[in-house]
Amino acid sequence: MAGPRRPPSLLGELAAEFAGTLILILMGTAVVAQVVAGGIGDHDSIAWAWGLGVTLGVYTAGRISGAHLNPAVTLALAVFKGFEWRKVLPYSLAQTAGAFVAALLVRWNYSEVLASVDPGHTIKTQGVFSTLPGNGTLPVTEWGAFRDQVIGTAILLFLILAITDVSNSAPGANLAPFVIGLLVVAIGMAWGTNAGYAINPARDFGPRLASFLTGYGTAWRDQYGNLYFWVPIVAPLIGGVLGAGLYKVLVGRFLPAPGEAEPGTVPTEGEASAKTLGRERHDGSTV
Repeated sequence: MAGPRRPPSLLGELAAEFAGTLILILMGTAVVAQVVAGGIGDHDSIAWAWGLGVTLGVYTAGRISGAHLNPAVTLALAVFKGFEWRKVLPYSLAQTAGAFVAALLVRWNYSEVLASVDPGHTIKTQGVFSTLPGNGTLPVTEWGAFRDQVIGTAILLFLILAITDVSNSAPGANLAPFVIGLLVVAIGMAWGTNAGYAINPARDFGPRLASFLTGYGTAWRDQYGNLYFWVPIVAPLIGGVLGAGLYKVLVGRFLPAPGEAEPGTVPTEGEASAKTLGRERHDGSTV
């Protein structure tokens, strides 16, 4: 008979974060390459592929690492949900590495199409890999994009905490990854104009570095020539902490603790057991 399952090692958690982010970026950057360079699809296909990438990435890594897939998520969970601070930097590096390798694969696979559409590998197709203010065409400055990324990532973390809080109405039957994917689709459809909804430092920096190393000399700057790469790193980290904090203040502190009866109700034996199990699994994970 098999013994109790041992908790994963830090190496296992980092491998899961790498793999989950790899899946996310494989889907996300490839769909942008298909639309921008191949002329197949549109904004909606981009939004849906990114959302499905998140869902599949979370299902990949969730059981082992909690599937943060995003340094902004990792930082917010450390600030508000008891995630170990010693793991914040390793998780962030693993996520960035996964995004970097995924972008290299997409860059290699779409090399002929990108070279045909944009032989100089310029800002014209830079958006396949990294974000730009106003998506490289609209009159949005880096500070407008900074504001947008703070707001967008705050929405992301506020709703991730709402979706995964076992004291709240968390999705059952392991559907949280699917709902989180729908959340990313919604953000893409509603908050994609000003900065391309990076909402994830690893998602932007990893592919940006990959594009720079494979011929995109303008990778670190925006269409105005300003140094831009820091915006989708710093702004999501701020926005994530802000959104998680707002959830705790506006919603989380008013919810009953897992295992407690809701006001005015008497839980059945089965409900009490389920809530106790929820408490035991409520460890700062996103699923």
